[in-house]
Amino acid sequence: MTVIGLIFTGVAVLLHGYIFVMESLQWTAARTRATFGISAAQAEATKEMAFNQGFYNLFLAVVAAIGMGFTAFGDKGIGLALVLAGAGSMVAAGVVLLVSSPDKARPALIQLVPPLIGCAALVLARL
Repeated sequence: MTVIGLIFTGVAVLLHGYIFVMESLQWTAARTRATFGISAAQAEATKEMAFNQGFYNLFLAVVAAIGMGFTAFGDKGIGLALVLAGAGSMVAAGVVLLVSSPDKARPALIQLVPPLIGCAALVLARL
């Protein structure tokens, strides 16, 4: 179960790293605007907010990645705690998006399912 947990947590880390790039570095690019369904004017008006939000995604990815490292090569207790803090927050953010904007169910599920599976598998591995 540990390997499954690390694989799904890794997918979540990569996904949230990519979200960081889109939100913080490429927010006004045509491809990013198409992904988020916003106009050039909306992207320009929300650029500062997206920049900040992207860093939230990066920080969650970093915490989860460090937890993966501890799980694989160090203290599994510390690793699990860090994965649950980082990837668990990804799950919570996805649930908030799903509940607050049901029309964004697909991106919410993309955001929350990999870290949810990763967290669940790592918890089960510790039982």
